[in-house]
Amino acid sequence: MQSVKLNDGNKIPAVGFGVFLIENNGPTYDAVKNALKAGYRHIDTAAAYFNEADVGKAVKESGIAREEIFITSKLWLQDHGYEAAKKAVDVSLQNLGMEYMDLYLIHQPYGDVLGAWRALEEAKQAGKIKSIGVSNMTPKIYSELVPQFSTLPAVNQVECNPTFQQKELRSLMDKDSVKLEAWYPLGHGNRELLTNPAIVEMAHKYSKNAGQIILRFEVQEGFIVLPKSTNAERIAGNINIFDFELTTDEMEKIRAMDTGKGSHNPDAPGVAEYLLQNFKVHD
Repeated sequence: MQSVKLNDGNKIPAVGFGVFLIENNGPTYDAVKNALKAGYRHIDTAAAYFNEADVGKAVKESGIAREEIFITSKLWLQDHGYEAAKKAVDVSLQNLGMEYMDLYLIHQPYGDVLGAWRALEEAKQAGKIKSIGVSNMTPKIYSELVPQFSTLPAVNQVECNPTFQQKELRSLMDKDSVKLEAWYPLGHGNRELLTNPAIVEMAHKYSKNAGQIILRFEVQEGFIVLPKSTNAERIAGNINIFDFELTTDEMEKIRAMDTGKGSHNPDAPGVAEYLLQNFKVHD
């Protein structure tokens, strides 16, 4: 597995397994078990996914040493602020049944982000977290908040795929050596993308499927990708992208597919209020 070096010196596997919208108490356990069996060593969960316990159970029962598996979780908006974030870190560790997390992110960039970030910095110093980062930060939000941080985030996890390549954001992040993690790396099953003639042609050339071509493009661009599936065959296929390399011309063809538009706009009015009202990790 190829790894990416973060700005804090830690390394993260370039392909991770995402468990968003997979249920706890069985389905997430089975999916993570299949992912680990297929060779994944990077699992991405969150407090707001409500499946940290299944992730922890699958890792513990895998027989693989804990230090060989990179575990990410995320702080939910409800727990922003210094004191609340301190407690939330411990709750996630308890749910996972682990002594530390490899990466912990501020899931949504609203409310008392600065207080939460201070709590994450302290948790890192205490050894509870190896690396800290952010998520869903647009160029506007990144430019407002990150300059106020005492330490830089290691990653910013955002929506990113060939039709939404986050070029402005990447330019900002590159100055700080902050890595991009891509959620919806396959465009959330975008049929138009998956059936794009250029991608289909590349898939035929390399005896791969369209999803593997897209993930290979993203890894070559330097992204950390988080494909998700509950299908064992697709889980295994999504990591089988390291036995070929796209040419410069092929990379340029996929770069030209960028529309600059995604499915989610964190800058839109009312996003924070909607998330707080509709998603609660505790009473």
